[in-house]
Amino acid sequence: MNKHNCAVRQRQEKTEHLGQQTSNGIVEMFIEKEIQGIVILKYLLIFVILPLPQNVKDYLLDDGTLVVSGREDSSASSQTANNNEDEAEWSDDENTTTLTAPEFPEFASKVQEAINSLGGSIFPKLNWSAPRDAYWIALNSSLKCKTVSDIFLLFKSSDFITRDFTQPFIHCADDSPDPCMDYELVLRKWCELIPGAEFRCFVKENKLIAISQRDYTQHYEHICKQREEICRSIQDFFRKHIQYKFLDEDFVFDIYRDSSGRVWLIDFNPFGEVTDSLLFTWDELTGVISIKDNHGEREATEQDHPAFRYTTSEVTVQPSPYLSYRLPKDFVDLSTGEDAHKLIDFLKLNRNQDDEDSGDNADE
Repeated sequence: MNKHNCAVRQRQEKTEHLGQQTSNGIVEMFIEKEIQGIVILKYLLIFVILPLPQNVKDYLLDDGTLVVSGREDSSASSQTANNNEDEAEWSDDENTTTLTAPEFPEFASKVQEAINSLGGSIFPKLNWSAPRDAYWIALNSSLKCKTVSDIFLLFKSSDFITRDFTQPFIHCADDSPDPCMDYELVLRKWCELIPGAEFRCFVKENKLIAISQRDYTQHYEHICKQREEICRSIQDFFRKHIQYKFLDEDFVFDIYRDSSGRVWLIDFNPFGEVTDSLLFTWDELTGVISIKDNHGEREATEQDHPAFRYTTSEVTVQPSPYLSYRLPKDFVDLSTGEDAHKLIDFLKLNRNQDDEDSGDNADE
């Protein structure tokens, strides 16, 4: 696929691609089409989209450690507890250097207004990704944000956000110049969702081929007991509100099924490696190998029989994919072998150490 189409497909608020339309125009069309029938609004979690100014993007990509004060009045901000002043000062015997936190008063005002309109707490994301890998840095160990500073702390600490800025077309195969990107901040009304009720659904050629438990780090007994009802309700929702209403035939969508069995749409994602395949592999989903459900009994050959996978016991639980982001990057690179140069340096260091130890033993 070319990079322009890939960019459109990577939008989590997905829509039709119309020529050279701007990102804002695409968002407006998405909402317009949504009302017309892509998804009935009453099934969609409430959100607000704000254009991201270039100076804010530059700040988020800067290697500095300062978080903007945002001049928020909210006493609930997790950042206010640590940043009581807008400026940080370091001084020595000879001179005093004042380091001022950057301010974005107009943008911060719009963001805070949007947060307040959504009930005072939101879940933030960029065009495609949320800073899920940085939740550990927040004082509440959550992606729940009340102020601009809360959002910026997560964004500046997230590799996912950095990737969206610096490598948005990493999985696109063509060599054409990258199209100009208009980045946006998406603020979704915060809802206390039960992780065991979230599911990721994979659609290929307009057929629902697979459903995966989204939080595979835990075992939820109710999923096994209600698997038929869960699968049926997701299929009904897909047929009624999503199927054949997109320009693309392949995509991924996330849903939440509440205690009454009602299905809520959370997000759309691109059908490809940029999206986590969870309990499936992309070889299965793309048809390289056959795709089956938990018990290997059902093959997803038609829409009426999507493969459904979930953790069946504590034994099948998998570790969180975000744990490695808490470790220093050099340590992760060494442990996974992703950076060959670091691994070579590490082996040379060990060899030199062994040589020194051998020399010391010989002297003795």
